[in-house]
Amino acid sequence: MAVGSKNLTPEQLRGLEDGPLADALAEAKKELFNLRFQSATGQLESHGRLRAVRKDIARIYTEMRERELGIGRESNENEKVG
Repeated sequence: MAVGSKNLTPEQLRGLEDGPLADALAEAKKELFNLRFQSATGQLESHGRLRAVRKDIARIYTEMRERELGIGRESNENEKVG
């Protein structure tokens, strides 16, 4: 993630509770909206940032879905121990 968000690695997302995870999603969506607006008006300097923010949103959605289904690293670690 050279251009992407440095604080949204999958490992760090797994460490967040549901509330902060939803807050991170809202913040990323807001940033994506602003970047799209800048792109439409010709003010966007870093087009790679659009892609990075979209990937961050996808990572957050993936983590939320894994929690909903009860899959992911935490459940796999519990299966190995037990």
